[in-house]
Amino acid sequence: MPMATLLADAVVLIHLLFVAFVVLGGFLLVRWPRLVWLHLPAAAWGAFIEFSGGMCPLTPLENHLRMLGGGSAYSGDFVERYLLPVLYPAQLTPAVQQGLGMVVLAVNLVAYAWAFQAWWRKPSG
Repeated sequence: MPMATLLADAVVLIHLLFVAFVVLGGFLLVRWPRLVWLHLPAAAWGAFIEFSGGMCPLTPLENHLRMLGGGSAYSGDFVERYLLPVLYPAQLTPAVQQGLGMVVLAVNLVAYAWAFQAWWRKPSG
């Protein structure tokens, strides 16, 4: 397997982990409050990409590496290629992308509310 193909697969794994962190990383804040400085910008980026209809820069990087490795690029973005076939049978549409943005916001609002509640209940010193 060409090195570029392995790198493309690594980009997919990193992308998947980033998406999981964007959606669920807020729940880690109860245990590691300082993680907020990493999670908040990541969640904001994820929501921005979904609401703007944009494409994460990791998608073109993966496509480029796939082509270098002798494979072919795919159309659409990471969510459409890897996540939507599992979650939704239809193509990624602006409405679906807006819905995914709302899911990111809703899950993170719950996670942050839970984390803030835990922080306030924590005895000082």
